[in-house]
Amino acid sequence: RNRRSGMAAGAALALLQLSSIALVSRWPNGIAGRLSAHRSPPLVHTRLSPARPSSTARVFMGSCSRLEDAAALIDSVDVFIFDCDGVIWKGDTLIDGVSAILDMLRAKGKKVFFVTNNSTKSRKGYKGKFTSLGLEVQPEEIFSSSFAAAAYMEQIKFKDSGKKAYVIGETGILEELDLVGVPHLGGPHEKELQPDMSAGGKVEHDHDVGAVIVGFDRYINYHKIQYAQLCINENPGCLFVATNLDAVTHLTDAQEWAGNGAMVGAIKGCTGKEPVLVGKPSPLMIDYIVDKYQIPSRDRICMVGDRLDTDILFGQNNGLKTILTLSGVTTEAKLQSPENKISPDFYVGSIAEFA
Repeated sequence: RNRRSGMAAGAALALLQLSSIALVSRWPNGIAGRLSAHRSPPLVHTRLSPARPSSTARVFMGSCSRLEDAAALIDSVDVFIFDCDGVIWKGDTLIDGVSAILDMLRAKGKKVFFVTNNSTKSRKGYKGKFTSLGLEVQPEEIFSSSFAAAAYMEQIKFKDSGKKAYVIGETGILEELDLVGVPHLGGPHEKELQPDMSAGGKVEHDHDVGAVIVGFDRYINYHKIQYAQLCINENPGCLFVATNLDAVTHLTDAQEWAGNGAMVGAIKGCTGKEPVLVGKPSPLMIDYIVDKYQIPSRDRICMVGDRLDTDILFGQNNGLKTILTLSGVTTEAKLQSPENKISPDFYVGSIAEFA
């Protein structure tokens, strides 16, 4: 438990130190000193308990209440954190009513942030997507798992090792790594590569790779899987970092698509290693928001998402109010199923019900 706490605390500091990505923060020297002392080895972060559990956390009792009094909820919250895929948009389609709700919350003086496990874009890239959908969002309001991966690499001072990172993923991770000066190879330009599997064929890999970062990759192939396993299995001390473990994702608004859990699972299967998880439900990004914006009480923060095992668990593990929206991957039947053990404070059809 102490080792996990050290990892979470140290990674939170990394988020605060990324001034090169235009994030300015101020922590008391005592806190910063204690956090910078942590150098924990990699381990998987799947469920970390907060120091202060949410006063609104629920034990599953076989049912969950639909939100009836939106005004009362809004009055009780100072900060709203929204997932993106399935909450703000599906694929490239804005969900009905979202723009008006965001305008209303800001007019009431609420802080609004967007925390996404999708690593395909950098924060700059997400800013472009918000703009293309007619939403005015500032880069400092966006927290992606690609950003969290770069923050983790900054925290462990990976650049100082002189090693490189091999990336299974798309441009978002590469752009964020560039901002913290981490050299890398791999990424989307390898989508056409095929290994030589004829007699005597093999994949040559770079022995200076010190970390494999796995994010969602629409162009994953056997070459990338083989290259990653060679780095992890044969390069001493090579780290295995996962941006998220989402089972499915929204590439289009027509159906669900296999998520990064499939990519990470492939690498786990051939290495027997567990990754360091930097996206939700890991607490890195919420720790940053709380400390940067000096939010005095976590129960004045509300996490709104469409996934029980990432968004809602992220909120509950970190002492936040939680609202599940049915506009994404979770159905009402799944939510109310006796097999479901994660229950949000409330659920809505979409965030349009905040009106």
